[in-house]
Amino acid sequence: MVSTIRPSWGYRVFQGVNGVILTLVVLITLYPFVNIVARSFSGEKEIRAGDVTLWPKGLNLTTYEIVFNDSMFWRNYGNTVFYTVVSTAVAMVLTTCYAYVLSKHRLRGRGALVGIAVFTMFFTGGLIPNYVLITSLGLKNSVWAIALPNAISVFNLLVMKAFFESLPSELEEAAQIDGLSTYGILLRIVLPLSKAVVATMVLFYSVSFWNSWFSAFLYMDRTELMPVTVYLRNLLAGATAGTGAGATTENLTQVNANIQAVTIVLTSLPILCVYPFVQRYFVSGVMLGAVKG
Repeated sequence: MVSTIRPSWGYRVFQGVNGVILTLVVLITLYPFVNIVARSFSGEKEIRAGDVTLWPKGLNLTTYEIVFNDSMFWRNYGNTVFYTVVSTAVAMVLTTCYAYVLSKHRLRGRGALVGIAVFTMFFTGGLIPNYVLITSLGLKNSVWAIALPNAISVFNLLVMKAFFESLPSELEEAAQIDGLSTYGILLRIVLPLSKAVVATMVLFYSVSFWNSWFSAFLYMDRTELMPVTVYLRNLLAGATAGTGAGATTENLTQVNANIQAVTIVLTSLPILCVYPFVQRYFVSGVMLGAVKG
């Protein structure tokens, strides 16, 4: 006979209070996002009057039409996808290799390598030296100007290092006995066991590169090479062909009213669509790489 233990009255009250508090936190967190989406579809008068809350008022698609009808927007959007994929791939290869090396306590000079990485968290070369370096290397107007300077995030590096250190060393020793090389152990043993932290790092890097605009703004000279974040930044400033060529005078008022909301929606939507598929790896990846027990 299986006996069931009923939760105490105090525990049920605790669960109820927790449920109410967490529900309020979720609602408070979601409100700004819902409001932004509503503003992006609302009319200029309703926005300026402050009547838009959770539902669009005075439905108006002027800004979306101007943006979507501009061929440069789609070209820049494609650039963003390309830059994000390439930069994330480069960042993951370099971060994974560096973290795996740092996870080996027997490595000579390991402390110096860790110190070099941590040093870059607090000190950088500066904007002008970086610009001179990228220019002298001939990386301007290429994806490498975006990918290489931001290839390794020290925070991500340390998280992956801690995760690799938590893996049993006996697995690698057994693989060495079976004749696997260092790269074979990394590719066939370590990485298959590290799907959670790898997915988390991919999410971190992809979001960072997707939202990045300053590197492209600094190192790209031609409009057709810009990512969509720079396009929308220029649109927000009222200085792109999207507003100049596609918008009439009476439409400019509407565009100025909800361009900020449209910009946020267009840049956030792809990441919001991808995030649910990697969410289950997110918590476990960070916790396994950062918590020892």
